[in-house]
Amino acid sequence: MKALFDYLPIIIFFYFYKTTDPKDSHHPLLELVGSTGNAVQNHIFVETCALMISTLVVYGCLFFAQKFKLEKMQWFIVIMSLIFGGVTLIFSDITFIKMKAVILNLGIGIGFLVTPLFNKERLPIIHKMLGSMLDLTRQGWMRLNWAWCGQFFLLAGLHFFFGFLYMNGKYWGEFTAFGDIIVSLSYLAVILFCLRKHFKTAE
Repeated sequence: MKALFDYLPIIIFFYFYKTTDPKDSHHPLLELVGSTGNAVQNHIFVETCALMISTLVVYGCLFFAQKFKLEKMQWFIVIMSLIFGGVTLIFSDITFIKMKAVILNLGIGIGFLVTPLFNKERLPIIHKMLGSMLDLTRQGWMRLNWAWCGQFFLLAGLHFFFGFLYMNGKYWGEFTAFGDIIVSLSYLAVILFCLRKHFKTAE
């Protein structure tokens, strides 16, 4: 259920991305935040406003639901959304919001990569997340952690590709809304298939 709440701002983002006229510089959300937009990319500025507002609402609700706390990953998502969204609107430059997912995924990937350096057991955080489900050697946990990092580095590369290289970013919104989750679930399915013999069984 929590994962669905995490995804809700992206759904709202895509709705405004597809339904807003790119030339509408007087959209209520733009006027709400005092942004002037530009001549032909206002749908991206509007969806940026919607993303920031929905992120605050969703994670605000989670903050209260989780007894006045958010996980580190959730704080990271909120801060990155507000910083890159705010800079996008201030400078009327869509480059910043497109870079958000790139830097977000790179940051998460690097975070997973360096976690063994910051705990006494020298084990990656993936061990804490999945240790109750999987029976792996120390080397196995490290390899799984590298594979997990690979997922986020792959997503960062794909976001950059669709945002800046492929057809001048024409399908960036579609990939952000749907491609991201499809790649993530497919990657997870492959990892789980490879680990099928290492799941703990109930005694």
